[in-house]
Amino acid sequence: MARTQVAIIGAGPSGLLLSQLLHQHGVDSVILERQSREYVAGRIRAGVLEQGTVDLLVQAKVGARMLSERLVHDGFALGFDGKSFRVDLKGLTGDTVSVYGQTEVTKDLMETRIAAGGRLIFEAQDVTVEGFDGTHPTVRYSQDGRIHTLTCDFVAGCDGYHGVCRRSIPLQAMQSFERIYPFGWLGILADVPPAARELIYSNHERGFALCSMRSLQRSRYYLQCGLEEKLEAWTDVRFWDELRRRLPASVAEAVVTGPSIEKSIAPLRSFVVEPLKFGRLFLVGDAAHIVPPTGAKGLNLAAADVRVLYQALVEYYRTGREELIDRYSAQCLRRIWKAVRFSWWFTSITHKFSDDPLSHRLQLAELDYLTGSSAALTSVAENYVGLPFESVLVSDRQR
Repeated sequence: MARTQVAIIGAGPSGLLLSQLLHQHGVDSVILERQSREYVAGRIRAGVLEQGTVDLLVQAKVGARMLSERLVHDGFALGFDGKSFRVDLKGLTGDTVSVYGQTEVTKDLMETRIAAGGRLIFEAQDVTVEGFDGTHPTVRYSQDGRIHTLTCDFVAGCDGYHGVCRRSIPLQAMQSFERIYPFGWLGILADVPPAARELIYSNHERGFALCSMRSLQRSRYYLQCGLEEKLEAWTDVRFWDELRRRLPASVAEAVVTGPSIEKSIAPLRSFVVEPLKFGRLFLVGDAAHIVPPTGAKGLNLAAADVRVLYQALVEYYRTGREELIDRYSAQCLRRIWKAVRFSWWFTSITHKFSDDPLSHRLQLAELDYLTGSSAALTSVAENYVGLPFESVLVSDRQR
């Protein structure tokens, strides 16, 4: 039987970041991950980081490569009605966002934790979480044909929407809120220069399109598609042709095509569970909330959860005080619901929900109003770069 202070389920960015921040403050943790190390390191995910996430990665001492290789964006563009309008994030808020792939964030975190001797257990199967309603939670898992037991003080469920942690909570103890969108995102990754220096979110009567990137040589493009679509039906030629149709002419002309190196279809949903704390079990990141990728809030919300939780746990181990632990759920949910609202709203004005021409005209009217109002643009920019964090009272020693 092994022992740790914090058992972390899931070796994605939130689990790795939490472990690293706890390590810096002398709090021991063990990470259990169902998949292999290679699988986790190779997952393709989003890549727009709020400044608060950048700051947290730097604080965790895993930001050196990110600061060297990231692309700093002062704005983004809205495409609609055949034209493109730039939203000046820096001019409106004084802040920027950074483009740096979540895959790279995961690699940086994983390498740092392993180099520091962190205990990461990959390919842990049949994980169960028990006793979190008491004072001594227990995590059991199988590996190499043997059953292992890990005792701990707290469990952090960083294991995603389909993970075991949320499923371990009695249904009557939580409330779930969910909206399934009637479409998905067809995305491709290609080693071609991006069509523009900043992201472009495009509203079109045929459906939404997004021009994004991972670097100045690698582009990420998305198309809104039906949930019934089959990936094999989308050849590279078909994708590029449809992408150009949905972009303003000036942008379409700048699209450089090439063979895709990754292609996938992802459904869209809004999902939140309340509360996020169940005794000594905490839900973190996608285990607790999912937002549409419009506006790139998923990873940033997970990092915000980690920010609150690590401070609460450090405070507990230094002083024995549980005030911050008790506030974890309420504090995180205030930010989560605001991000859910923004992601839903941004999706609602950029995507095609029906063939009703009135709906499309209303979207164009809202976009026209938005781009002509400094107040409306400031609101969009504030949400896009990331809302400010609440102050957290911690012990003098932690300061």
